[in-house]
Parts: sequence; structure tokens; C-alpha cells
Amino acid sequence: MMSTQSGHATTRDNLLQTPDQTHDSTKFKHRQASPGHTRKLGMTRKNRDRRDFKEDEDPEEKARRHKEQELKPLYKELLYTIAHKLGKPASSEVFTDRQLRHYIREAFTMTESEHTTLMEKVETTEAPVYCLMATVKEANGILGKDMSGFSDPYCLLTILEDEKESRTRSSRAKPRKSIVKDAVSDDKIYQTDIKKQTLNPIWNQTFILDFEDTVGASFHLEMWDKDEEVSLAQRLEEFKSNFHSLRRMIKDAKKEKGEDDFLGKVVLKLQELHCTEDNWYDLEPRTETYPDRGRCHLNLKFIHKERDGTLSAGRSAYVNYCGILQQFVQSYISNQQGSVPWKGELSGEGQTLLELYATQNNLSPFLQDLAKWVSYSKLYQSLEVDSSVMFQQLTSIEYHWHQQGLPYQQKQELGDSLHGFLQYGLCLVSKYRDIFPPIQTATPKLQTLLRILVQICKTKAFQQLNPAHFELQDKVNDAVQVGTQEWFTLKKSLHQPMTKDLSEIVSALSKLIWEVQEDIKHNKDVWNRIFASTVQLDVFTVVYQEFDTLLAGEVRATLSLTVGQMDQVLANSLFPLYLSLQNIHKDKAFLQKRGKLLELTNFHEEFREALPYWLSKAFSTTQDRVERAVQVDQLQPLQSGTVPIKHSSSAVDLVACVQPICHLWEQLSWPDPEEAFMLMVKLTEDVCKIVVTYCHILKERVRVLSENSDHGCAINMLCVVVNDLEHLRSVLTRLPTQLNWAGLQERTHNVIGESQFHNTLPTQLQQAQGVLSREIRSALDTLGKQLNTDIETHVKSMSTRRRIPSKSTEDAVVPLMRYLEKELHYMNENLVQENFNSLLTPLWINSVKMLHQVATQHQHQQQEGLMVFCQRLLYTLQCLEQCFHAEGNGLPLDTLQSDDYKTLKACLTHNSLGSQQLIEKFLERKVWEQKVYSGEKYGAVTLITSYRRSDHRLRVEVLNAANLLPMDSNGSSDPFVQLCLEPRHIFSEVEPRCTQIKFYDLNPLFDEAFEFLVSLEQCQAPGACLVMTVLDHDTLTTDDFEGEAFLALKAIPGVGGSREGAVDDFTFHPDISPAQIRLPLMHPKPSDDCILKLLESRKGEREAQAFVKKRRQREKQSQEGIRP
Repeated sequence: MMSTQSGHATTRDNLLQTPDQTHDSTKFKHRQASPGHTRKLGMTRKNRDRRDFKEDEDPEEKARRHKEQELKPLYKELLYTIAHKLGKPASSEVFTDRQLRHYIREAFTMTESEHTTLMEKVETTEAPVYCLMATVKEANGILGKDMSGFSDPYCLLTILEDEKESRTRSSRAKPRKSIVKDAVSDDKIYQTDIKKQTLNPIWNQTFILDFEDTVGASFHLEMWDKDEEVSLAQRLEEFKSNFHSLRRMIKDAKKEKGEDDFLGKVVLKLQELHCTEDNWYDLEPRTETYPDRGRCHLNLKFIHKERDGTLSAGRSAYVNYCGILQQFVQSYISNQQGSVPWKGELSGEGQTLLELYATQNNLSPFLQDLAKWVSYSKLYQSLEVDSSVMFQQLTSIEYHWHQQGLPYQQKQELGDSLHGFLQYGLCLVSKYRDIFPPIQTATPKLQTLLRILVQICKTKAFQQLNPAHFELQDKVNDAVQVGTQEWFTLKKSLHQPMTKDLSEIVSALSKLIWEVQEDIKHNKDVWNRIFASTVQLDVFTVVYQEFDTLLAGEVRATLSLTVGQMDQVLANSLFPLYLSLQNIHKDKAFLQKRGKLLELTNFHEEFREALPYWLSKAFSTTQDRVERAVQVDQLQPLQSGTVPIKHSSSAVDLVACVQPICHLWEQLSWPDPEEAFMLMVKLTEDVCKIVVTYCHILKERVRVLSENSDHGCAINMLCVVVNDLEHLRSVLTRLPTQLNWAGLQERTHNVIGESQFHNTLPTQLQQAQGVLSREIRSALDTLGKQLNTDIETHVKSMSTRRRIPSKSTEDAVVPLMRYLEKELHYMNENLVQENFNSLLTPLWINSVKMLHQVATQHQHQQQEGLMVFCQRLLYTLQCLEQCFHAEGNGLPLDTLQSDDYKTLKACLTHNSLGSQQLIEKFLERKVWEQKVYSGEKYGAVTLITSYRRSDHRLRVEVLNAANLLPMDSNGSSDPFVQLCLEPRHIFSEVEPRCTQIKFYDLNPLFDEAFEFLVSLEQCQAPGACLVMTVLDHDTLTTDDFEGEAFLALKAIPGVGGSREGAVDDFTFHPDISPAQIRLPLMHPKPSDDCILKLLESRKGEREAQAFVKKRRQREKQSQEGIRP
């Protein structure tokens, strides 16, 4: 009978058992199902193969025993494997038997004699039975031999040697398709199951085929379609349903009864196979008919049966594989150069031997990966192993766990290994501060370890083998807490004070807290990111809360010893302690979860007794430094050149001395609002005291240095002092910002009123700034006193009568400007900009007053002399303005052009003009008043004006007047309009014109036109205007004044524009038309007009007197000053 799968085929689960366990599979199943063997978390299987050694045994004896009992059996197994190797390794590199034996000799450190002895023993052992384990997995795309278009395929498997195959062929009467059936006996042929009606059969059946040698042997697989006897009625029924099967039906009729159809074959030479093959093979035909017959998926592996059991008696192949793997890894790492992490590499010889041994002993990939995980996880605890190695093995185990099963013993070993690695990893986590310091090369290793732990907990293998509840995050949290406590205890013992002196006890606590502060910083900045990204644990919060409890107890215990013992020395030693606690307390802002109140929340209360000593030390230290800084100050500018520093060294030192007081406020960060306000008051008061003290000792320093110095050096030192005080004033101005008064006010608004806040702190600062301002003003007055005297001398020298005709205006001003340029340039170089401007301002004010005073004193001069003198003073004023403004680098124009300046300039301008020019100025001002005048309080007049350049005619058409005042007793008026061109010195030959009188009419309609023959130059002259005076006609008395209006001739169409060209503007601009305009009537205001007053003073000028008389008459007739 032909052998079937029932006798020789095995399932995949059975293949995962080690060879020495196969015979006892029933026993394994019984043990695996027993509830008494269920594994719990924390239980570790004892190694049954462990051989106990005496602890006091000699190391050499222990090494000898280990070599005899552990290494030599493994060595013999490898020699046996080399002697009986089958198939080609997967590695592309091929090694001879001699190379392989040389490798294991070095890996196992065997001597030549030991090697020879063991070789002789192996040569006397019995050879194994060579086998090919073939697994027929599936096929696809095979031929359909039945009339239905499908087949009923099955496979025949055997191994043929060349002699048997040739003998079989020669004995045949005729060639046949089948070789397997005729070549060997039925007991050497293995058959798969028959799969009904399919073209893609799936078998997954495994067979073990014995053979003597690979030389000349080949593996044969034939696939057949099973044909069974079918009745004629069934044939006819199939024929009716499928006409195309007629040809197949005829072909079947020719076959012998019960003969199967050939589907294809696979023939493989054993010498060409690798140790393990897993491939798809094309089904080959016997003839050229139907060459495409589909493919078959086979898994082939060379294994040993009846391997000699004396090599390593009592050991399973799996245990031996683990031992060989560990020895190869140790050998490879010992031969490695440098400290690079091991990445799972082995030498080519080692990989080849492991593959051969695993294949010959039929170790499944699962068992191989399990052995690697167990070995590598142990290796991880002693050597640096690359994380990719661990992840790869975990991934492989997880994959195999879903695909295959494990024997009970290996399951226990896998569970123990995973759990043991977790416990080891958690032990490392608890000591992460020492093992993984916060450096760039160490922190990635911590992250890798945590990722491995996470990956272990995610595997199904761990979850099923450890049914007890295991939360990795909780375990890591516990490990961090325990590690933090141990670390704190260790650091505390390292900083234990040698004596019971209070200062030493406080110093020891300060050092401990400083180390805690650094550790918290590292947890926040470095380690927290790693723990959060891998196990979602906020390690900073865990560590901070743990330290909060530990530190609170230490601080209370230590500070309780200082009660009633406080002095300056003890307070100084407490300050670093306070700062460290302050920094730790600030880190609470980064806590993610806040449960109970932190124990260090009100730690500052323990330091109230030391606070006054800290403030006193800061004040006294700062004051001493300021005094020393002034004593060595030579009152010279620190730096000259392109970027000069005009204050002296003591000013810089003072700022540096005051800065620590401001820094003290930031360091203290006193949490109690009310106490913080009082603390700020004290600090501000100390700063102000230091500033005032600096002013006094600086003045004394100037006095001492000026005693033996010339006037120039004294002035220079005085400039430096002014700059020092100004620099100090700017520092005080920034003090509220530096001390963050705004933030303090916001913190204290519930306990300190706004008025109390502003009446306290700003008042202190204002008092100190007031002292500085007074000292600066005093110094600047001293500097400016001589300048004012010299300026006055130069101005008075210009005003003497004898010099007026002898020098031009420009020459007269030159001495004054040279003096100012020299002195102001010196001051600008030696004073900072603020003080220079402060010096310029009073100088300018005094100069304006001086010029005004001189101008007033010379009002009695003759007209011609007064005009020249005023012209000179006006030019002097303009030169001074340019000098003090300095093209924008000096005083701003709004400061220069004060009311006194404007008054003086107007006075000098008017006095320097002739009478005709003054009349023109007056008329220009009246035209401006007309433009800005609003309302028709006294009525209005409407007219149309135009100018023709062709015939030089000015045409004025008076249309009407409106809303005139009733000037007669009957409540009406008799108005007429008088037209006059002003000023008279320009229009001396043009007579005034008048309209007709309109009796009893307050809104008269005139409609009269007048033409004036005047040139374009006259119309465009300064002050040229048309004066329209509305009068009420009285027969017996003087005509009454209704009002007047002023119209600039330049505003009349035809007048404006260029004076050149003989052609009329209307020719060039045909769109220009006469303009109609309505002008409100005005009454002059009775006032001391400066121009009229100046004209009135010029008694000898008839034109001026006539003009003034006319304007005074209009003022008398005006109703502007009369109240209704």
C-alpha cells in the first residue's frame, strides 16, 4: 500500500515541539491544560537544567567544569552538524568544513588537543537518517481535466536516485507519463489528499522523505487528476449541460477504465536546494501538450532523524541552540573593536552554523526567534545592544504568536523572559538619573528602553502569558517615585553636616536644595519629554510633588533651629537657601495635574526674621561701593570720539551698584501682597537715599579737585558733574519699570488703595528727582551766568551810536556769533544733549529779553538811526535763532518762537521798515482780516470785478448792499459806496469814486460800474487793494460810517499770474470771466495797533500822519467797541 499522510504527515503545531518532546506530546497536552500550571505575574520558572556551583569554588575549577559540562557538548553537536550538513545555507558566502571547524574552535576557545579528541568522538557516532521534510501548501492555475472544467487534484511525492530512475525507464515496455508510480515501491511514495472540483487546491500537508545521499538524488512531485467510474446516464447528463465537453468525453472514452489524468510535475535536484526552501514552482509537462499547467507552492527543509543522542545527552535541540547562539554572540562581541552598540550581527560562519543546526534539528522559526529574544534580552543587561535588535525580535515573536503555537515549557520561558526584562527595565528606570544622565548620548537610550517596555506590554504573548493586571504607566510611576526617594536620601547623606553649627547645617541644606533644583530642571527640560512621548507619564509632576514633600520636612526641621538665633551671618547663609526654594516654587507653573496644596506654598513665612538683615546688607554694601567709586573718580568723561560717553566712572558705578537692589526685588518675589508693598517702599527709599548721598559726596569731590585747577578744568569738571546727575536722573526715571511698579499695583489693589500707592512710591521718587533737578539747575546756572554776561556785552557794543554808520549789519554781528559758536561748541562737546538743551533754553530766553530791552532803550533815536539799529537787531535775532536751532540739533522751533520772541520780532520788523512799507503791511493785514471775517453784523456789499490787461482797465461794478445799519433817526439810512484804491503812494493819481445816494434804503440796489486806469504792476504791488466804504449821507453833518470792506487786487480775475506778455489774458484764457463777490462790512476795533502807533510816532512824515488820521477817524466812527 502507498503511504498516506496519516502515518507520516504532521501538523504545524507538532513541528514547534523540540525533537525530544515529540514522543511525549500527549503528556505535554495534559500539562498545558492543567489549571495548576497557570502562570502568574511575578513567578519565575527555575531553570531545570541549572547546575548549582558552590559559591566558594575556585574560579579556575568553575571555568573547567563549565567547559566540560556546557561547552564541549555543544561543540560536539556543531562538529556533528558540520559532518552531516545538508543543503546550501541562505548566505551567499560559502564556507568549507575546515573554515567552519576553525571558527567554532575559536568561538569555544578549544585547544588543539581538545578539538582533536572531540573530533574523534564525533567520527565514531552513528550518522543520522537524512530526510527532506516537504510541505505541499497549495497550487493555482492547474489544468481542468473533467468535463466540468475542473479537476480533482492530488500529489505524489518521492525521492529518486539516478540509478533507480534510469533502471525504471529501461524496464518499461513503452514511455509512460508516470515516473513516481513505477520508479519506487508504494511505501516510498507519499500522497496528498484529493481536492474535489478545483483549479486552486490547498493542502498544507507535510511529509518526511528519507534518502541516503544528496548526490544524484532528486525530489519528484507529480500532480494527478483523480478519475472515478461514472455511469452512462451521468455522462449523457453532463453532455447535455455542456456541449463543449464532447471532445473531453471522447478522449475519456479512449482511456483505460479508472486511469487518472496527469496534471504536471516538479523535479528538483537535492544538491541544488538550500537548507530551507519556500517557493512557487511551475508544473512541468511530460510532453509539449499544454505547457502552461499552473504552479505549486512547496516548503522544503533538510532535517535529521535518529540523530546520535550521545552528543549532548539529556538536552533538547532548543536548549543547545540557545547555548550555541549565546557563545557565538559573545565571541563576536569580544572580537569587536570600539564601544559601538551591538546591532545583532554575527560572522558568516556563525550564521551558517546556526541555520544548519536549526534546520537539521527541525527547529521552527518561532523557536529560533524565541531563543534569540531570550539570549539578547540577557545580553542587554550586561552589554550595550542596539534597540533595533530588541524590536526586531519582539516583532518576530508577535508575528509567530498569531501564526503558531509554542510548547508549554517554551511558553513559560517566554513569559518569564518578558516579565524579567520588564522588571530589569523598571529597575533601570528607577535609577534613570545615574544611568541615563541628561546628555545627548544618554537620553536616547532611556527613550529606547521605555519604548521596548511599551512594546513588550503591547504584545499578545505577554498579555496572554501574564494574565495578572499590569499597567506599565503605573509601574513606571512607582519606579520613578522610589528612585526619587532613594536619590534624595543618598544626596542628603552626602551633604550631611560634620558639626551641629547652625551655619553649617543651613549650608548643607542649601547644597541639597540646589541639587534638587538642578534635578527638577533636568526633569522639566529633558526627561519629561522622553517619558511623556513613550509612556504618557508626566515625570516632572511626579518628581516635583515627591520633592515638595521631602523638602518641606527638611526645611521646617532646619529653620526651626534658627528661631531666636538670627544674626547677620546666619541671615546671609539663609539667602541662597531662600533663592533655591524660590526657583523650585516657580517651577510649579509647569505642573500638569494639581491636586492637593503643595507643602512649600508658604515657605517664605519661615524667612521673615531674616528679611530685614537681607535689606540692610544690600543697602550698606551699595552705599560703601558708591563712596569708593566717587573717591577714585577724576571727573573726566569716560570716552571721547565718534560715540562719546560724557559722564564719569562714578555714574556708571552707581548704576551698577543700584542694580543689585533692583535685582534683590526680583529674587525675593515676596508672595504676600501687603508685605511686598512695604518691601518695595523700603527698597525705593534705600535707592533714593543712595542717590542723594551720591549728589553730596560728588559736590564735595568737585570742590576738592577744583581747588588746584584752572578755570577751564573747573568748567570741564562741572560739565561732567552735570552729565553724571543727568545720567542718574534717567536711571531714576526707569526705576518704576525696573521694579515693576505696575505689576505690584495690580497685585496689591485689593489691600493697598490706589491713592495710598501713588502717595507713597512716586512721592519718594519725585523727592529724589527734585534734588537732582535742583543740583543740575544750580550747575547749569553757574555755567550760563558768564555766557549771559558776555552776550549782553556784545549786544550793547553793537548799539552804540558811533558804530551804527561805521559797520554793516553783518559785520556788527560777527563778534557775537564767533563767541557763541566757540562757547556752545565747547558746551555741546562736554554736556549730554539733555543738559545742553537745558543750558540753551535759559540762554535763549535771556538773549530775547536782552534784545528787547536794548530795542526799547533806543526808541528815542531819530527815525533814520532807529531803522538802521532795528535792522541790525533783527538780523542779530535771526542769527541767534539759527545758532540756537542748529539745523534741528539744538532747540526746537516751537521753543525758540515763544510769545516774547514773536513780539520782539514784530517790533523790530516794523521799526526797520519805512512808512510806506508799514502802510502796505497794515493793508495786507486788513485783507487777511477780511478773508477770515464771518457773519454780516454790519451788512454786506456785492460787486463784480475784472481787469483787462490789454488796456490796463480795472472794472468794478457795484451791484448792491444789504442789511445795512439804520443810521438816521427815522430808522433808515441814505447809503452810498466810496471806492478807493490803496495805498495812496502807489495809486496817487487815481481818485476815489462814489456811487449814487440811495435814500431811505437799508438794502440799496446800485448797479453802477466804474473803471480805473491802472497798470498791472500797480495792481500786483504789495498791499494793493480796493477799499469799499459804505457811508450814510447827511446834509448838515459829516456822513455816518456804515462799514468798510477790503479786496486784494491780486484776487481780481486778470490780475493774478505773470506780468509778462502784451497780449490780454482773456486771449490766452477765454474761460476767465468777471468774478462776483459778496463782502461783509467790517468795523475796525479800537486798539493799540503797533503799526499805527509806529506811524503816528513819525511826526515828520505827512503821508504817514494822513493815513493814521484817517484810520483813527474810522476807529472813532466804529461801533465795534460799543456794547448794545
